[in-house]
Amino acid sequence: MEKPNFVVMFLDDSGWGDFRPFGRTEYPTPNVERLAERGSCYNQFYVPQAICSASRASLLTGSYPARHKVYGALPPRARGLDPQFSTIAEVLEKAGYYSACFGKWHVGDHSETRPPARGFDESSGLMYSNDMWKHHPGTRHFDRFDLQYWKNGEILIDDVAPDEQKMLTRWYTEDAVDFINRNGDRPFFLYVPHNMPHVPIFCSDAFRGKSGRGLYADVMMEIDWSLGRIMDTLEKAGVDDNTLVVFTSDNGPWLSYGNHAGCTPFREGKGTCFDGGTRSACVMALPGRIPAGAISEQAFCSVDILPTFARLAGAELPDNGIDGRDVRDVLIGEDDAENPHEYYPFSTGRTFEGVISGDGKWKLHLPHTYKTLAEVGHDGRPGRYEEAFIELSLFDMENDPLETTNLVSRYPDVAEHLKFLAEAHKKLWYGQEEQPG
Repeated sequence: MEKPNFVVMFLDDSGWGDFRPFGRTEYPTPNVERLAERGSCYNQFYVPQAICSASRASLLTGSYPARHKVYGALPPRARGLDPQFSTIAEVLEKAGYYSACFGKWHVGDHSETRPPARGFDESSGLMYSNDMWKHHPGTRHFDRFDLQYWKNGEILIDDVAPDEQKMLTRWYTEDAVDFINRNGDRPFFLYVPHNMPHVPIFCSDAFRGKSGRGLYADVMMEIDWSLGRIMDTLEKAGVDDNTLVVFTSDNGPWLSYGNHAGCTPFREGKGTCFDGGTRSACVMALPGRIPAGAISEQAFCSVDILPTFARLAGAELPDNGIDGRDVRDVLIGEDDAENPHEYYPFSTGRTFEGVISGDGKWKLHLPHTYKTLAEVGHDGRPGRYEEAFIELSLFDMENDPLETTNLVSRYPDVAEHLKFLAEAHKKLWYGQEEQPG
């Protein structure tokens, strides 16, 4: 079997309901719908931590934050992900793949942790979030850092200006299109982690006002255009039938930003382990292997991407050890497919907060504090959070995906089993049986 190419578009802070067919948007997203018609929608796709760097490091390494030790959102110039943890690009490189990363990196800003040192033959973009910038409200502590734009290991723009932020989505897309056009004759991995729709949100002049529904909708339409350009290029290059395309987000919406944030039907958002933070809309297409037009309710996690890609590519798994498992049978919708994980853990920063069963049916929160929105922001200015607390809670994710009704007392055996798994996980990775919230 011919080795497939891989394209991963990983958005930043996009809500589960920001694109059709997941949400009933007031703006069109025809290319996401087109990808869904060509492949499958996965309604229960998770990330292990709903914060930028931790989520990205987990996708790239197939490991949980407790293993790779990248928590939360890294500040500028941080070393980040230890090179001992192989990335997808490094794993595929040994199987003859050529790789590129165009977009927001945010897993390391030292020479040994930037994309050229982590298996990517070509790269461009920002090394961290676009709000780590002197012009963004509430981020005065970033005044001493310039927001640099890199290309192939060199600084192309010393200090990104607002007009240049408008071009980020377009620049990444142009680089992706050029990469496909030049590399259609060999197996490749293309990683496009867009900066948008992370605040501050920008779109090019071609999309400003196009939606008629505000700037956030304009940004969504440009991201959809980006996906369409990449899909069109794959088709023109004659490699679309042998390319696995993945479209998803690093976590849920940053609700504090109100009309500059996405939407999710689930509880809470970014920065929490409720499904509003950790569940991302996901579409995958690989003609002939992933069923077209299908909708899957089977749960899986971003840590499973690396081992699944490795199996499809005939690549060896890294020596450093990973947490993800091959979920190819889940992706292709085999009738007897079962998720190979007994559970997935969730954390926020360095705090381990709960687990979900591998089949996605039950979710257990250990007692912990979390931030909940108290006041909504507007037009790029953040609102205000307040601290809340959740007791030991069990949720039936099939019948109560909004996590509203605690069933610990009704299903004590299920709760006790998941608590046992959670405590064992915590003891193994966090070195203690009890952990402060």
